[in-house]
Amino acid sequence: MTTPRVGFLGPEGSFSHEALSSLGVHQAVARETIGDLLAGVADGTLDLALTPLENAIEGTVSATIDGLVFDYDLYIEREVVLPIHLHLLARPGVSLAEVTTVWSYVHALGQCRQFLGSIAATTSQTTSTSQAARLVAESSEPWAAVGSALAGDLFSLVRVASDIEDHGGNATRFVLVGRSSIAPPSGNDRTTIVCFQDADRPGSLYGILGRFAARDINLTKLESRPTKKGLGDYCFVIEFEGHVADDLVADCLADLQAHLARVKFLGSYPVEGEVAAQRRDEVVAARSHAADWIKDLRSRVRSS
Repeated sequence: MTTPRVGFLGPEGSFSHEALSSLGVHQAVARETIGDLLAGVADGTLDLALTPLENAIEGTVSATIDGLVFDYDLYIEREVVLPIHLHLLARPGVSLAEVTTVWSYVHALGQCRQFLGSIAATTSQTTSTSQAARLVAESSEPWAAVGSALAGDLFSLVRVASDIEDHGGNATRFVLVGRSSIAPPSGNDRTTIVCFQDADRPGSLYGILGRFAARDINLTKLESRPTKKGLGDYCFVIEFEGHVADDLVADCLADLQAHLARVKFLGSYPVEGEVAAQRRDEVVAARSHAADWIKDLRSRVRSS
């Protein structure tokens, strides 16, 4: 079996690179943009790609969600949640007072507004935190980068300020996307779909959400996205508990597909987090108990 080629938002030292290290054996391949990652999976030059989907502070990463919704037919196979700690990195010998420009990815800069507002340096954007670190390392200017400790180590930069993020509980949710296969059910799964409406009319969103409520399916996220067809034309990205292999979820999706203009399936995949394994065990135990209960009830049915 060949080692899968897994793309990440590079260059080396990015948070995507750090998140990728938690996966199994793979050949890591850096790409410059999120669009390059998704295109690489679609055209087969990459087997999989790990791309940021959501940040606890900045919200949804629009390049990822819009690429999955509008540009490519790919499936989310799993998620990886990475705690984010940001540092101000500079070349050895450059002090904080000397820094004239701070470079980084737009979301990283947004996560350090308080600290960056307290210093005299201006800010400029790059396509990733690691690209910012490389830019600073290769320049003779008194610049600094907002990035990870890994980026500092890889590009021989030193921390002139540590843990500069505004909120200590910050984390980024990454998703691993592939071309065709759907991850098997784990017992604690999430499904993501996109619902397109055939017309904007009163109660249309309620008509979508009511199908989940009627089946007692718990929604974990609901987000509207412009369809790029005209002002006021929106679709809905919906995340909810369960897997397409579950009969209840499959019935709900079939009902939505029958009554909407289009439903796009983005994946069913295991939930990530510290309690995920415990939750999976609890679900398996609960289902086993329920199956035993039904079996006992059926054994009590009298023959006609």
